[in-house]
Amino acid sequence: MKFAYDFTSFWVLIAAALSAALVVGFAGMLILASYARTRATRRFGDPELVTQLETFDATARRTVKSALLVLAMILAFVALARPQFGGGSRLVPATNLDVIVVLDYSKSMYARDVAPSRIARAKAEVGRLIQDLPGARFGAIAFAGEPMSFPLTSDGAAIAQFFRQLEPNDMPVGGTATAKALERARELFEHDPKSKDHVRVIVLVTDGEDLEGDPVTVAEACGQEGTRIDVVQIGGRVPEVIPDVGPDGKVTGFRKDDEGKPLTTELTAEGEAQLAKVASETGGTIVRAEHGETGIDTVARALSRMMREELSEKVETVYAEEYAWPLGATLLLLGVEAGIDEAPPRRRRGKGAKRARA
Repeated sequence: MKFAYDFTSFWVLIAAALSAALVVGFAGMLILASYARTRATRRFGDPELVTQLETFDATARRTVKSALLVLAMILAFVALARPQFGGGSRLVPATNLDVIVVLDYSKSMYARDVAPSRIARAKAEVGRLIQDLPGARFGAIAFAGEPMSFPLTSDGAAIAQFFRQLEPNDMPVGGTATAKALERARELFEHDPKSKDHVRVIVLVTDGEDLEGDPVTVAEACGQEGTRIDVVQIGGRVPEVIPDVGPDGKVTGFRKDDEGKPLTTELTAEGEAQLAKVASETGGTIVRAEHGETGIDTVARALSRMMREELSEKVETVYAEEYAWPLGATLLLLGVEAGIDEAPPRRRRGKGAKRARA
């Protein structure tokens, strides 16, 4: 037998203690009432003489009625605890996983502190992430100053191809609009009819901070909706020059500012704090690129483990609630108690008895 409530819980223990106290208190009140009747009898006169004046001794019946009331009260609290019996089992189907990869396509992603470049390595590792999560659905967001999206689909190859065919030079607006990209990911989840029943994860891969919008506010909304954001931070505070890549994909030099100095990319302390806040607001993790890796593979391993251990098909024990039995017994005992009078019904005398007395 088990109960629907976990009796190791503090508040449930408090409720059980209060229930026991009520039963003990009620039983004590019945005992005190009996003691009060005895004292009243003694004050009225000699108990033996008073007893001779009584037509019936109701002590036994009162005791039975009191015992029935206390037992009914105990069974009522047992029913309230919702006892469960049985040992059946049921198959719990696997929960689907929906992942939207939000990949930064700003020109700083051409930097080569990760070989062969940040963007090339990120696209390759995103492809491996998709391969490592069979059964999951994927959506895609490529963003710079504005996001470009691909809706959720079970065709992982289509998502990989979407990222593969794009380059930072293809983005119509420059910049790093992370807030807009995350908001577009929210819209993809919202417009998909199946996502509300699935586990939802956004994987944000970026090397910069958003200086235009407020990605933390968008992350707060995602957290309230049950969507987790894992952040992959590529690059750090060490300045890295940005190659100038031509339409043919070949490096023609380095990007320069108006004064002819090489442009560099680095993440500020405020930017790191912003990305960490985006992850923490949704219960996600932040992975920082190091040792020549982007960190996407770390997120892929965590998601794969979640699919195997938390979201996989499993068998669980099923218990049938049997609170109706103690509840029915409670009502039965209350009915029996109500049907017992403290004195037996008086018999009506017949006509013959009246004539005899006359």
